[in-house]
Amino acid sequence: MIDLASLGQTQVLQAATADVAVARERARRRRLRRLAVVLAPVAVWMWARFVTGDPVELGAPALPFPPEFIPGLLLTLVLVLALAVPMLGAGRSPHVLFRPSEIELGFEDVKGAGVVVEEVVKTINLFLSHRTFKEQMGGSSRRAILFEGPPGTGKTYLAKAMAREAGVPFLFVSSSAFQSMYYGQTNRKIRSYFKALRQYARREGGAIGFIEEIDAIGAARSGMGSSTQREGISGVVNELLIQLQSFDAPPAGRRLAGWFVDQVNRWLPAHSQLRKPVTPAANVLVIGATNRAADLDPALLRPGRFDRSIHFDLPNRGGRREIIDYYLDKKAHDSALDEPAARDTLAAMTFGYSPVMIEHLLDEALVWALRRGGDGLSWDDVQQARMTEELGLKNPVAYAEHERRAIATHEAGHAAVAHLVGKGRKLEVLSIIKRGDALGLLSHSDLEERYTKSRSEIEALIQIAFGGMVAEELFFGESGTGPAGDLQAATSAAAQMVGSFGLGGSLISYEAVDAGPGANLVAKVLAADAGREAVEEILSRAKEEVSRMLEASRHVVEALRNALLERDELVGDEIAQVIAMAEQTVIDLRGVHQEA
Repeated sequence: MIDLASLGQTQVLQAATADVAVARERARRRRLRRLAVVLAPVAVWMWARFVTGDPVELGAPALPFPPEFIPGLLLTLVLVLALAVPMLGAGRSPHVLFRPSEIELGFEDVKGAGVVVEEVVKTINLFLSHRTFKEQMGGSSRRAILFEGPPGTGKTYLAKAMAREAGVPFLFVSSSAFQSMYYGQTNRKIRSYFKALRQYARREGGAIGFIEEIDAIGAARSGMGSSTQREGISGVVNELLIQLQSFDAPPAGRRLAGWFVDQVNRWLPAHSQLRKPVTPAANVLVIGATNRAADLDPALLRPGRFDRSIHFDLPNRGGRREIIDYYLDKKAHDSALDEPAARDTLAAMTFGYSPVMIEHLLDEALVWALRRGGDGLSWDDVQQARMTEELGLKNPVAYAEHERRAIATHEAGHAAVAHLVGKGRKLEVLSIIKRGDALGLLSHSDLEERYTKSRSEIEALIQIAFGGMVAEELFFGESGTGPAGDLQAATSAAAQMVGSFGLGGSLISYEAVDAGPGANLVAKVLAADAGREAVEEILSRAKEEVSRMLEASRHVVEALRNALLERDELVGDEIAQVIAMAEQTVIDLRGVHQEA
């Protein structure tokens, strides 16, 4: 018997004591009894023939037609199958069945999602003890839950772990697999899928169905709060809504028995009529996964359908550290990466990474290790892999001398301003090596994990964006085409200050303005005269401030420029060392002048 207190715990119930295991054992014994009932008459008949001296002779039956007819019959059979099988298979369920023994993942393999795992464990415990929960507390376990969040955050991963921990069949299906070229076959496939779920649930005590990218078949119908419109989507969503209420639908055997009862009751008075057998609801848990929950039809999200939505967010710093520990322990690596400080630094550097991205980063680091002839990844391999993933592959080009000097000055200007105003930022990479469309770049990030920014921090980012343009004007008297991307980033940040954050002299939110389809925030702000003037003022003020800073710190720009011309790329502490040496040189020169 299941203890009710255990239903709210954070560990999965023991499968042997759960209602699912009890139902599975009952179903197994019922199958054995049916098999015995079917085979018993045959066995008695065969023994009777044996006892009477007329045993049954086994062997190939005689053909009722000449052997030369066999090729023609085989050809006819092939033609019939070629025509009939596609039509018969067009409406079959497109799911892929995974048994618990085929799934290698468990909850112990899910890292960086503590709160989500706790919620999922509670759902699984209610699923495993559905009968106890209903009979002793009068509750109904969840029938369907929605996993929503960015790609790569572990939705499918966790769903498989749920099936493994619950010990029940896992029916995986992609929404695109339901779609068919034949009219009405999509709805038929959905019905077949839910029928298979009910069948497995009744045989195994429970079943978990997982629908990947459910927005492909569950997008909002016309007039239901979304602009998404597709041919036939209304009928598909209707079918999905109906099937989510079909878990108590009787199987074929019970429907046949009910039909016979109905025929008998036609001849009986009301007080003597037979009662039709009651069909218990199949213990099914449907999991839908999507990256676009806002596109789903509202009827799917009401109680009784997908009545619980679980959001998968990108892991925080502690979660990323767990994920890094998990994957690094499985990969060959240098002993230096076993140091807690190194792993903490890597967790800080991977802000915004999903679990899949972290795994891919370490796999790419292994590729870099192979290229240098190593037998395990090192810190330098991780850094190379990270720069490649975030910034692109190196594509060195032969710059003209003047152009190379201009690019180095431009990037040095960015770095100098970032050093002066970005007190909470870390300079990571400064390069004049072409990567993708960028002729050079400065990569910098927050020292601490931040989810909000102050006005001064946003203004600092705008000033950093102007560093390249101002440095070119300061050293060459004019700027070229290089600042195009910087101006775009600065304009976007200033527009957000004005139109969204209330930091541009007005409290009006341009997010609330309906400017038609496709209009983003920047377009809304710049379309208004007041918004355009406020953005222009923020940008002009930022450029003036950067001009004053770089005029006073020419030595820092020159030192960084010269280092780039010499080495092409500075990474991490190399940038800080160049700046420190430049500042120390100025201090020493001032001391000499004062002594003189």
